[in-house]
Amino acid sequence: MNVLLAMIPAFFWGTTYAMTQFTLPDWPPLLLGALRALPAGLILLAIKPTLPQRQDWSILLKLGFINIAAFFSLIFVMALTLPSAISGVGMISVPVFAMLFHWMVSKRRPGKIPSFFGALLIILAWFLFDPNAISLNPIGLLAMLAAIGCIIVGSTITKALGNRIHWWTVLTWQLILGGAILTLVAFVHSLVEPQSYIESISHFSLNNALGLIWIILLNTVLGYIMYVWLLQRMSVVDFTFGGIANPVAGIVAGMVLLNETFTPHQYLLMTGMILASLMPQIIEIINKKKVERY
Repeated sequence: MNVLLAMIPAFFWGTTYAMTQFTLPDWPPLLLGALRALPAGLILLAIKPTLPQRQDWSILLKLGFINIAAFFSLIFVMALTLPSAISGVGMISVPVFAMLFHWMVSKRRPGKIPSFFGALLIILAWFLFDPNAISLNPIGLLAMLAAIGCIIVGSTITKALGNRIHWWTVLTWQLILGGAILTLVAFVHSLVEPQSYIESISHFSLNNALGLIWIILLNTVLGYIMYVWLLQRMSVVDFTFGGIANPVAGIVAGMVLLNETFTPHQYLLMTGMILASLMPQIIEIINKKKVERY
């Protein structure tokens, strides 16, 4: 049951790319990031008011910058420059980069099985992103790598907090602080390049409104509440299986909303990447059951 619940936020996050291209195609990424983060944080504050301790503001500001301001901006750059399916499938490589990060920084050598499937995932990604087979925007690909870096660094900082700050406070205030940073940066950017902001506001439509409601309420408020709540109640292995809904949603939403199509070979590579990301957990479960049996 927990795995099915974990699929809900993963599904909503996977639809971000297609939903943005479908409903908000010409909006500036900084503005989209601000509109996604700040209202969501204020809604959470209204649902359950919290105020951080004085010594916690600096760490929450850091998390707000990495997890929200930088990450949300990069996600919307990806959404506006890459196919939805490519964005969704590409982000499942986060565990591989996290493994390399902790190996280099914390000197934690990865096991043979995660290393093998991590290498396999990178090889499959190499073929999927081959410029001779598919034309991809290099800015979008760089944004993807940077977004993966934000996830790794942000999750490392969050994990180091432990239970020192209540999860609702961390979630609420990183959204508010990150949203405030994005609002300020978007305002400065609008003074330098006002045209895209003027066009977004002057041509505001019902389609835009529906996209913002999806991104703010379902994608962010509901998605993040469920993510943090479930993470405290289920194993990382179970949550990883729930995460399969993310790339699947990216592929399906791209097909339905944007009419994205790929060759059978490319779909096979996508499927291989998803399976490669799951195999270490599958093997771990099998080994545990063998030990319990004997």
